[in-house]
Amino acid sequence: MFAFFGTVQSSMFMKIKVLLVLMLVVLTGCTSFRPYRMEIRQGNLVTPEMRAKVRVGMSRQQVTAALGSPLVSDVFHANRWDYLYRYDERGKPLEQQRLTVYFEGDFVKRIDDSQMAGAGAQPATAGK
Repeated sequence: MFAFFGTVQSSMFMKIKVLLVLMLVVLTGCTSFRPYRMEIRQGNLVTPEMRAKVRVGMSRQQVTAALGSPLVSDVFHANRWDYLYRYDERGKPLEQQRLTVYFEGDFVKRIDDSQMAGAGAQPATAGK
């Protein structure tokens, strides 16, 4: 009779051991779980085609028609418009670009596209 209880206890311990190992495997799989991070595109994406349309001497209205409204139009620097763009995927920045248009009065004096992605162009200045 006591031998019967010994086999019942050992089979129950075996089931508990198997259950614990299974739970350990399942919980270990959860540690590599990462929450979903969406891709984030912020700012004004200026394509090379759009950039090619902007020239020194253009009016503010013409620049707005070619590039859209600037992301940053600073009250303290009214003669400067900044077009910024940033693309993040899964929390890591993949692409950043910056185009700055400088005005003298209502006309473009200089364009700084040195921080455009793949641009490699030199800043354009009036009189060059």
